[in-house]
Formats: sequence, structure tokens, C-alpha cells
Amino acid sequence: MQPPWIVSDELWAEIAPLLPPRPPRRPRFPGRKPLDDRKVLCGILFVLYTAIP
Repeated sequence: MQPPWIVSDELWAEIAPLLPPRPPRRPRFPGRKPLDDRKVLCGILFVLYTAIP
């Protein structure tokens, strides 16, 4: 059994269409590289489940 903050493939298939599309990166000032949405969600769930302040 995996930890509860790991998003399964089935759950991700339901969540992914609800996320807004990413805006295109500007060529001159691109800023930070985008993070993987699934990894960000796992990080948020980890903080919520473990009650890290």
C-alpha cells in the first residue's frame, strides 16, 4: 500500500482535466521552469497529511 499523499493513476486521470492549461513561456524572459503538476499535488497532499507547518 502506498502512502495516502501519492496520487494514483486513476485519480490523476480525473484531476488532470480540471487543471487550467499552462500559459506559453516567453522567449526573452522565461522565468522559472514549470514544475510537474502531479508532483506539486503530491507535495501539497504530503504537507496536509503530515501536518507540517
